[in-house]
Amino acid sequence: MTENSMDELIKWVISVDRRLILMESMKRHTAVRASDIAHEANRSTQNISRALKELEDRDLIECLTPEKTTWKKYILTDKGKKVLEKLEGKYL
Repeated sequence: MTENSMDELIKWVISVDRRLILMESMKRHTAVRASDIAHEANRSTQNISRALKELEDRDLIECLTPEKTTWKKYILTDKGKKVLEKLEGKYL
Protein backbone atom coordinates (compact mmCIF):
# COMPACT_ATOMS: atom_id res chain seq x y z
CA MET A 1 0.00 0.00 0.00
CA THR A 2 1.45 3.37 -1.01
CA GLU A 3 1.69 6.32 1.37
CA ASN A 4 -0.74 8.25 -0.84
CA SER A 5 -3.39 5.52 -0.81
CA MET A 6 -2.95 5.21 2.99
CA ASP A 7 -3.52 8.96 3.35
CA GLU A 8 -6.66 8.72 1.21
CA LEU A 9 -7.93 5.85 3.35
CA ILE A 10 -7.27 7.82 6.55
CA LYS A 11 -9.21 10.79 5.13
CA TRP A 12 -12.04 8.45 4.16
CA VAL A 13 -12.23 7.00 7.70
CA ILE A 14 -12.19 10.36 9.49
CA SER A 15 -14.68 11.94 7.09
CA VAL A 16 -17.60 10.10 8.72
CA ASP A 17 -18.15 9.94 12.48
CA ARG A 18 -19.36 6.35 12.62
CA ARG A 19 -16.19 5.05 10.94
CA LEU A 20 -14.00 6.83 13.47
CA ILE A 21 -16.16 5.48 16.32
CA LEU A 22 -15.72 1.99 14.94
CA MET A 23 -11.94 2.31 14.64
CA GLU A 24 -11.80 3.65 18.20
CA SER A 25 -13.68 0.58 19.38
CA MET A 26 -11.39 -1.72 17.40
CA LYS A 27 -8.48 -0.17 19.29
CA ARG A 28 -9.95 -1.35 22.61
CA HIS A 29 -11.36 -4.75 21.57
CA THR A 30 -9.96 -7.67 19.58
CA ALA A 31 -13.34 -8.67 18.13
CA VAL A 32 -16.46 -6.48 18.00
CA ARG A 33 -20.17 -6.77 17.30
CA ALA A 34 -22.36 -3.98 15.98
CA SER A 35 -24.68 -4.06 18.98
CA ASP A 36 -21.80 -3.75 21.46
CA ILE A 37 -20.29 -0.74 19.69
CA ALA A 38 -23.71 0.87 19.27
CA HIS A 39 -24.34 0.53 23.00
CA GLU A 40 -20.88 1.91 23.89
CA ALA A 41 -21.16 4.84 21.51
CA ASN A 42 -24.86 5.55 22.10
CA ARG A 43 -25.58 5.03 18.40
CA SER A 44 -28.12 2.88 16.59
CA THR A 45 -27.11 -0.64 15.66
CA GLN A 46 -28.02 0.19 12.05
CA ASN A 47 -25.60 3.13 12.07
CA ILE A 48 -22.74 0.97 13.32
CA SER A 49 -23.69 -1.93 11.01
CA ARG A 50 -23.37 0.47 8.09
CA ALA A 51 -19.89 1.48 9.26
CA LEU A 52 -18.93 -2.19 9.60
CA LYS A 53 -20.06 -2.83 6.03
CA GLU A 54 -18.15 0.23 4.77
CA LEU A 55 -14.94 -0.84 6.48
CA GLU A 56 -15.39 -4.43 5.33
CA ASP A 57 -15.79 -3.23 1.73
CA ARG A 58 -12.42 -1.45 2.03
CA ASP A 59 -10.77 -4.56 3.53
CA LEU A 60 -10.10 -2.87 6.88
CA ILE A 61 -12.06 -5.46 8.85
CA GLU A 62 -13.23 -9.01 8.26
CA CYS A 63 -16.18 -10.94 9.59
CA LEU A 64 -15.33 -13.98 11.72
CA THR A 65 -18.87 -15.36 11.48
CA PRO A 66 -20.12 -14.69 7.92
CA GLU A 67 -22.53 -17.63 8.08
CA LYS A 68 -24.53 -15.90 10.83
CA THR A 69 -27.22 -13.34 10.03
CA THR A 70 -27.04 -11.60 13.42
CA TRP A 71 -24.46 -11.14 16.18
CA LYS A 72 -21.61 -11.19 13.67
CA LYS A 73 -18.10 -10.60 15.03
CA TYR A 74 -15.46 -8.56 13.24
CA ILE A 75 -11.70 -8.17 13.57
CA LEU A 76 -9.17 -5.83 11.98
CA THR A 77 -7.29 -7.02 8.92
CA ASP A 78 -3.57 -6.27 8.53
CA LYS A 79 -4.54 -3.29 6.39
CA GLY A 80 -6.97 -2.16 9.10
CA LYS A 81 -4.24 -2.44 11.75
CA LYS A 82 -1.98 -0.18 9.67
CA VAL A 83 -4.77 2.39 9.31
CA LEU A 84 -5.51 2.24 13.06
CA GLU A 85 -1.81 2.74 13.78
CA LYS A 86 -1.83 5.91 11.65
CA LEU A 87 -5.02 7.17 13.34
CA GLU A 88 -3.71 6.66 16.88
CA GLY A 89 -2.53 9.77 18.63
CA LYS A 90 -3.66 12.05 15.83
CA TYR A 91 -7.38 11.26 15.54
CA LEU A 92 -8.04 8.71 18.29
